[in-house]
Amino acid sequence: MQQFTKATTFRAISTVAILGALAGLTSQMVPSVSGAARIEASIAAPAAAKATSAAAAVARTSAAATATAAAAVAAVSKAAPAAAPAIRMATPVAAAAVKFASQEAVRAQIKFQTVRYAGKPVQTLDEESRLLLAQAAAERAGLHKVGLSFQDVYGVIDAETDWIPRTGMGRNGVESIGLAQFEPRTARGLGLKDPNDPVQAVFAAAVNMKHGAEWAEDKIAHLKLSPEDRAQKIREGVSVYYNLSIKGRNKWDGFNTTQLPVETQRHIRNVRAGAAEASQLAQRFDI
Repeated sequence: MQQFTKATTFRAISTVAILGALAGLTSQMVPSVSGAARIEASIAAPAAAKATSAAAAVARTSAAATATAAAAVAAVSKAAPAAAPAIRMATPVAAAAVKFASQEAVRAQIKFQTVRYAGKPVQTLDEESRLLLAQAAAERAGLHKVGLSFQDVYGVIDAETDWIPRTGMGRNGVESIGLAQFEPRTARGLGLKDPNDPVQAVFAAAVNMKHGAEWAEDKIAHLKLSPEDRAQKIREGVSVYYNLSIKGRNKWDGFNTTQLPVETQRHIRNVRAGAAEASQLAQRFDI
């Protein structure tokens, strides 16, 4: 019994010692609440300082950039003309901008002049505005992809109406309207809402010309032609497509141009002459 009591006492003392050791170890591994707070504060302080420093740097950079931009704008404003005429958009620099111009942007740049037609005064575009509009329409339609240019657009409108808006009559007895002389059905097919609007009409004419060039290319694809002859035939095909009905145009094979209606042959010649005139005007206006 005495031995059992001694053993029990020994085990109790050992257990207390072990628990005391564990308590000491735990106090070293897990800091107190106040100690944790001090650690967090020591970590947070440098981070806050860095964030404040970074914010200040951004502010300084932004201020410098703003000052630089303001100086650049002031320099450009000082160097630019005070009030350039709107039509000066038809310059080599503006020609590049026309590539991305909307119809509304082009409309804001064009000018009109009064001419007499059939004994009456008529409003039409001046020469420089015609070139600007032809450029914009050709670029928007992507005519360069089918080998055509703004000179061709100018030539087609020149052949249709000499750039004087009017209402005509086709061989089929159907009225053709505006600068580009579209019949109502053709205008609807091209999405043209107002054939009498010169900007809408010329933009639609360029799209129609692209369709015509693609059609002509298919018609003469089997022919062995030099690049120059192929380009000429495609331009003839554009006039055929633009000038004739589906039945009439399907008779053209690339070689029988002289057998086409007199009006169509005249259209081909007038388009060619109008394109040459556009080239001369472009040189004159340095476009």
